[in-house]
Amino acid sequence: MAGLYEKPSETYAKKRPQYPKEWFSMLAGLTAGHQRAWDAGCGTGQAAISMAEHYESVVATDVSVGQLRHAIAHPKVRYLHTPEHLSEDELVSLVGGEGSLDLIVVATSIHWFDIPLFYAVVNRALRKPGGVVAVWGYNYEIHPFEDALHGQLYPALRPYQDPRAGLAMERYRALPFPFEPIGVGAEGAPADVDIEVEMTLEDLVGFLNTGSVVTTARAKGADLEAVTRDALKRVEEEWGGAPTVPRKLVFKAFMLAGRPK
Repeated sequence: MAGLYEKPSETYAKKRPQYPKEWFSMLAGLTAGHQRAWDAGCGTGQAAISMAEHYESVVATDVSVGQLRHAIAHPKVRYLHTPEHLSEDELVSLVGGEGSLDLIVVATSIHWFDIPLFYAVVNRALRKPGGVVAVWGYNYEIHPFEDALHGQLYPALRPYQDPRAGLAMERYRALPFPFEPIGVGAEGAPADVDIEVEMTLEDLVGFLNTGSVVTTARAKGADLEAVTRDALKRVEEEWGGAPTVPRKLVFKAFMLAGRPK
């Protein structure tokens, strides 16, 4: 998994959408304490720096050295590399120990995890009572270009998709989530949430190029221009203005949050 995000990591930091600050305010309102939080699979730290506005300290971990190299510096965020071979006990210790965390967040990456191992760590590391775990994601459902991107581009790229990414493409409806619901979705029924962004057409194409499926397709020698031509031409025709002029796009995201049972 780490290799899928090594090469595009600098572009990832620049082109991925920022998560709404309201999400973090909402989650902070659901945790009993605000001492320590963990951003698991942090990438370049988009979620971690927003968590730092509500918690005294944030540990942010990722398996990709390339992503961490381009992470956003913040005085309350400590970035740590987590090699794939770490055991459950080692992970619990790394993030602060038993019952040490008020909030655990996984932003657009849980589908890459060893999910049973991660949930075992969550159940040990969260404070009880009062700790919360939240996961969210998004895919090619980007308004107003859903038909071109999710309906046309995604099917063209699907032959190159890692099966694990299918969880995100299905909006985490099939993601196991064995936690007590707290009003933000439930297992099998994630909450619908929006990410509103301003993007130029170049920004949108740059975002699409950060996807793991694009990295895999390139590695397999696919002619990406041929694979994506029709869908991207449709987006360009529907853009409704100069491609250098930003316009509002809405990522139709999805979220689950809960407490240990």
